Amino acid sequence: MEKHTTCSFSDLSSNLGISCFIAFITIILVRVIYVIYRTGKPLSKRSPQQPLSTLIVLGSGGHTAEMINLLLVLQKDRFTPRFYIAAATDNMSLQKTRVLENSWADSSGIKGISAEFMQIYRSREVGQSYVTSVWTTLVATVRALWLMIKIRPQVVLCNGPGTCFPLCLIAFIFKVTGIRWSSIFYVESIARVKKLSLSGLLLYKLQIADQFFVQWPQLQRKYPQAHYVGCLM
Repeated sequence: MEKHTTCSFSDLSSNLGISCFIAFITIILVRVIYVIYRTGKPLSKRSPQQPLSTLIVLGSGGHTAEMINLLLVLQKDRFTPRFYIAAATDNMSLQKTRVLENSWADSSGIKGISAEFMQIYRSREVGQSYVTSVWTTLVATVRALWLMIKIRPQVVLCNGPGTCFPLCLIAFIFKVTGIRWSSIFYVESIARVKKLSLSGLLLYKLQIADQFFVQWPQLQRKYPQAHYVGCLM
């Protein structure tokens, strides 16, 4: 009798554990579906004049040149404070955006700038083996998570560098967990004429970006959920 009671209690505990696990997975899936459904839709509670902390992801070479063109038409008083993130090996991009921020401060007569500049490790350098990139990707993700917890941006603006994907993924996870609702705006590089970059393809297929923009009409026809905005350069 005692043995039977012990077995019944063990079975009950096991069933309870399985039920709790299924309930947890169900809640997570429902939340993910809700976030995907709400992604791209306006947030009614947000004041139209409320400043928005903005994370701007920079990439080397043409990515930064395109991003600066975007920033020139940005409502600076609306999207503030601004946080710039570039790869740890990309000092030139941060230097260019520092010059831009200083010119804005000088023209407005404000002492100091309302921007911070940070660096993140690349998940994989050009020519790096895929085996060693497993470790560097893990390190980059941990660093990205720490920065996102620190910043918790309301807006994420990026245009294709590989460093943007872990940041956007973490921002999406923050939405799911309720830590912060970040609106993600992705502008595909003008160099992408016929197909998306790997970062763009992942964000598009996983429906992580709130708004997805391309600069070529044939690219929009291939990816109909994207918005064609013409050439920004």
